[in-house]
Amino acid sequence: MNKKLWEASPTVKNKSNLFRYEKFLVKHYKYKFSKKFNKLLKWSNDNPSNFWSSVWDFTGVKGQKKFKFKYTKNLINSRFLIGSKLNFAENLLSKNDNTKAITFISENGFKEIRTWKQLNINTSKIIEFFKKIKIKKKDRIAAYLPNIIETVESFIATSSIGGIWSSCSPDFGVNGVIERFAQINPKLLIICDRYYYNGKEINILERLPLILEKIKSIKSIILVNYPGKNNLKFNKIKGVKIFYWKDIKKIKPKTIIFKKFDFDQELAILYSSGTTGKPKCICHRAGGVLLQHLKEHQLHCEISPGDNVFYFTTCGWMMWNWLVSSLASKASIVLFDGSPLYKKDDLLIKIANRENITLFGISAKYIDSLKKLNLSLIKKYKLKKLKTICSTGSPLSEDGFRYIYKKIKKNVHVASISGGTDIVSCFVLGNIYSPVISGQIQNNGLGMNTDIFNDKGRSIRNQKGELVCKSSFPSMPKKFWNDKNNLKYKNAYFKKFKGVWHHGDYAERKNSDGYIIYGRSDATLNPGGVRLGTSEIYSVVEKFKEVKDSIVVGQSWDNDIRILLFIVLNNTNSFDQNLVEKIKKKIRIEASPRHVPSKIIKVMDIPRTKNGKIVELAVKNIIEGNKIKNIQALANPEALKEYKNLKELKI
Repeated sequence: MNKKLWEASPTVKNKSNLFRYEKFLVKHYKYKFSKKFNKLLKWSNDNPSNFWSSVWDFTGVKGQKKFKFKYTKNLINSRFLIGSKLNFAENLLSKNDNTKAITFISENGFKEIRTWKQLNINTSKIIEFFKKIKIKKKDRIAAYLPNIIETVESFIATSSIGGIWSSCSPDFGVNGVIERFAQINPKLLIICDRYYYNGKEINILERLPLILEKIKSIKSIILVNYPGKNNLKFNKIKGVKIFYWKDIKKIKPKTIIFKKFDFDQELAILYSSGTTGKPKCICHRAGGVLLQHLKEHQLHCEISPGDNVFYFTTCGWMMWNWLVSSLASKASIVLFDGSPLYKKDDLLIKIANRENITLFGISAKYIDSLKKLNLSLIKKYKLKKLKTICSTGSPLSEDGFRYIYKKIKKNVHVASISGGTDIVSCFVLGNIYSPVISGQIQNNGLGMNTDIFNDKGRSIRNQKGELVCKSSFPSMPKKFWNDKNNLKYKNAYFKKFKGVWHHGDYAERKNSDGYIIYGRSDATLNPGGVRLGTSEIYSVVEKFKEVKDSIVVGQSWDNDIRILLFIVLNNTNSFDQNLVEKIKKKIRIEASPRHVPSKIIKVMDIPRTKNGKIVELAVKNIIEGNKIKNIQALANPEALKEYKNLKELKI
């Protein structure tokens, strides 16, 4: 049985948002108080209308609520709080005083603070500018920006007028940007002049002429200069109006009149990774995203007014949207832009300590990097205010869990979370009532009827299967852009199991109610017809100090599937048969004999998406001679060349 690593004290539980929420239900919904998460979860799934209505009331959503719901067997057609009206921006601008709302920190240490009052004023100025250039409801505003305060202000201003926001981070190359934005015909592009990564300055404006050549719908551009830097020189382009951020700052602000829009008003378009074809444009609704985020922030992550929330993310990842929504809980947010290991291996931990971070969000890969560096930070940094560490992006291994408690902080809620761009939120995540068990995500999100199915569509425990959601929920996408009759939408999630959301994660639900995610279903291995999750191999390989990075795929071979493990070595280590045998032996003991790779091959790099996720399917396709449908989705597409026609794979 997996080890219990931490549990909140009775005092902490009794002071929690979750405890107060239960008391709220007792008072307003005749709920019987229990302080047991499973009972609360069951009630939320048995009473979805009361549950989502109660989240609106408990979290204090600003708007006009109507208690009307529609549930259908075709989950796409279900509707929540029909007729309700709100303004997303009004809820994010939850304060208007001189306390800090946003802190920006770049990798080189440049720091900038925006108070709530300044945030309101700046948002007002952008709104007035939008009116001036005739931006209206449902117009698309595209942002090609780093993770800076101006990005947040632009997003809030866009949502305030009912515009539709869509962003790509500057690490997306020009073709990746065109491929995404060209599908949605934006009227306005907001672009930064440059960004920095690991000490290198990268000019973004050089890419602008080609973007404008390919996306004819863009009529206006706003140029933003990187914080703390002067404007880069830029040659004007015919047929497009160019405005500068410094001129917008001169606009006289007005009191913002927040027009109330429908609960299902379009908020933002996010993009699938695009590793299997052209990126899907996933259009999300304002009310559903707000309600889901308020629930996750307050009831699962215990975010409270005055907290400082940090997530290491770019503006091209859904966790950016999740982070920004923390403002609706009257918390301040901390934005970081650049390399998390620039000049200091513990740079982000240092920031967390100095900025009194209360929720520290990172990726499992980042934790693995710290562990590989053998950093012991528990004595160096007190992290006095830190209550929660969230991890997502890939499964956090048992070793990763243990490393946090042993080397970073003992008394902290480690909440591994999992969801996706598809829902801008989580299916499974943490809660303060349940214990933290090594290697496991604690439980379902409230109101999320998540389960594991076998291939026959039956619910299973303690066995690996498909992660599904059996009921509708408010942050389901409103639609895919340019998707007639919802054909792409239906094929993406409802093809495998009728009337059930099939997410595409290979996972297991334990008797503890915790979840283990083993990777994407399309990346599972099938030697001898037995499905194996790649994460079980990664969790063993990452323990080897000699190995810097790795990727596991299955190769069709001799009427079966054989497992291939590609490894990137640390500079000081050599690749030999002794290391190969050590890795195989460890996998055999700690995973199973079935998990042992047929081949272990040294490579120089591992291909990843812009969000840092390894792309097993792209490697599988390249080694089997298949065409890679969308190489622009990769951060380092050149890495794939090494996997083509490998002599080791022909024997």
